[in-house]
Amino acid sequence: MSPRRVADDACGIAQAAAVVGDWWSLLVLREIARGHVRFDRLADELAVSRKVLADRLRTLTDHHVLERRRYQDRPPRYEYVLTEQGRGLVPVLVSLQDWADRWLLGDGTLTGGALDEGAEARRVAALVGEPVPADLRLPGTDGEEHHPVAADARATVLFAYPATGIPGIPADLSGPQVPGSAGCTLENRQFRAAWPRFRATGIAVHGVSTQSVPEQAAFAQAEELPFPLLSDDRLQLTATLRLPTFRAGQNLRIKRLILVIGPDRVVRHARFPISDIPAAVSDALALAEAIG
Repeated sequence: MSPRRVADDACGIAQAAAVVGDWWSLLVLREIARGHVRFDRLADELAVSRKVLADRLRTLTDHHVLERRRYQDRPPRYEYVLTEQGRGLVPVLVSLQDWADRWLLGDGTLTGGALDEGAEARRVAALVGEPVPADLRLPGTDGEEHHPVAADARATVLFAYPATGIPGIPADLSGPQVPGSAGCTLENRQFRAAWPRFRATGIAVHGVSTQSVPEQAAFAQAEELPFPLLSDDRLQLTATLRLPTFRAGQNLRIKRLILVIGPDRVVRHARFPISDIPAAVSDALALAEAIG
C-alpha cells in the first residue's frame, strides 16, 4: 500500500469524503435536512433517477448517516431520517452553503447583511409557501423546547439575527465583533416595544440566532424580553430553511431576516434583507394581522 493511501486511511477528510463526497449524496442530505424524508418526494425534489437515489440512500444508511423508518405497513414504505451521526453533518452542509454564497454566488465580501437582491434574497423569498417541519424543536431562553411556530397563535413572527452583545462584558473584550450585533439589540427592543400589539392580536414572536442558550438567556433577562429567544446553535433551522449565513470569527451566524408563518406552519411572508428595523417590525405586525 502506498504511503499516500496509508495517510488517507488516517485522514478524517478522506474518510468523510468516502461517505458523503458524492454530489448526489450531499444533495440527498440537503433535502432530508429540509424535511423531505420520503423516497418519492426526494426523487421529485432532486429530479434524480430512482436507481441513483436508492443507491445513495442505501450507502448513507449503511454508514449510519441515515435511519430508515417504516411509516406504512401495507404496502411497506419507509422514510429516511438523520441519525445522531447524520445530524453531525448539518454544520458541514451549512458551511458549504455559506462558502458558495460568498465565493461562487457572491463577490467574496464578508458581510452580516445582504449587498444586493442576489441568490440569498431569492432563496429567502422562495420560502413563501414552504412548511416548517413539524418535528423541529429548538431550546429557548425560558428553559423549554419550542417549535419555531407557536401552536396556539394566529400567526408567528420569527425574526433571525446574527448575535446580541453579552451583558456585562465590555465590547472590546467580548471577542470578534459580529457585524450587526448592535442592531440585533435594537431589533429585540423594537419587538419588545411592539409586543403588547402582537399579544393583543394573538400573534407570537420568536427570535432565533446561533448563539448558545446561556448567552441568549443572559441577554433576554437583562433586556426583560417577553418572548422567547431560540438557540439554533446546532444549525437545525438554518439547514432546514437554508437561511443565509456568514462567519464572524469561528462562528456561523444567521443574517437578519423576518418570516411570518401561519398556524399551519407554512411561511406566508419573508423579508430579507432588513435595512430599516423599525419599519420591518411594523410591517411584520401588519402582515401577521392579515392572516385570518
